[in-house]
Amino acid sequence: MDDTQEPVEAAAEESRDLYEIASWEERTSIDGAAVALYWLLTRAAKWIVVLLALGILAGIGGLAALSDPAVGMLTLLSVVPAAGLTIYVYRSDVTDAEPLSLLVTTFLLSILFATFAAVFNSTAERFFEPLGVLGMPLFFFLIVGPGEETVKLLAVRLYAYTDRRFDAVIDGAVYGAVAGLGFATIENSLYILRQLSESGELAELTIGLSAVAAGGDITAVRALAGPGHVIYSSIAGYYLGLAKFNPANRGPIVVKGLLLAAAIHATYNSTVSIGSYVVTSITGLPGLGGFLVYVIIFDSIFGLFLLRKLWRYRRHYLETNGTEPADPTAEG
Repeated sequence: MDDTQEPVEAAAEESRDLYEIASWEERTSIDGAAVALYWLLTRAAKWIVVLLALGILAGIGGLAALSDPAVGMLTLLSVVPAAGLTIYVYRSDVTDAEPLSLLVTTFLLSILFATFAAVFNSTAERFFEPLGVLGMPLFFFLIVGPGEETVKLLAVRLYAYTDRRFDAVIDGAVYGAVAGLGFATIENSLYILRQLSESGELAELTIGLSAVAAGGDITAVRALAGPGHVIYSSIAGYYLGLAKFNPANRGPIVVKGLLLAAAIHATYNSTVSIGSYVVTSITGLPGLGGFLVYVIIFDSIFGLFLLRKLWRYRRHYLETNGTEPADPTAEG
């Protein structure tokens, strides 16, 4: 007997009708109503999540940040490095090109779902503040890393993952990178808006060099932080893609990807201040210079971890499809 089958179904002849005994299909009007109601509930649940996220985005000032012309310009400048890395991951996909509709939807969903992490983080942070020197690392490892990586992966899982055009493991890395770019976009926008609001320069700010002069420092800082989001969520997305094609171990594979992404993310948050200070102390660079050096070192280490996975996938894809990789980096 096949262990994966119900015992009656396994032992019965193929001609035997086992409807509502060991099998089920839509036959009656009640069956049709159940199918229709299930379809409606699943779609409604997705829309409820999206509308809730949209409401939170408006509540925390995200719509204002994205719609303000000067803030929008600075935000675009701040995501250039993250966008460049996302494009590289996209171009590393040697399978069929991902459709623009899925990429745009994932980007927008990531912007919306970032609001869940913002609320979760702000609510939970006060419980860690009394813990002293261990408070913030614990906050990063228990709340920020897992929470932010989960909502970014949710942006992939809710839509692109369920589409038949998500048809390769590496697709998960591509959509994960796009989700990271969306998250970085709204996060940068909110940081820039808050900085300019607190300095009192927002009201008189216009598009142009004056905006760059007023928000240049925070824009530069956010530009350096943005690629990290792409790296973390692309790693988690790669494992989500792997999980889709290994259903027997889907749960552990997804969890592994999230654990890796969350741990790397939390490690960055926990070490960036002291790491930048050490670099500054050793090299004599100004604060922003020390921050730049540390971020480059950190992102290079874990970016290489991601890229080696993409290169290995590329090599095996080309070999199994009868084409040897021409790019020596594909052997990584």
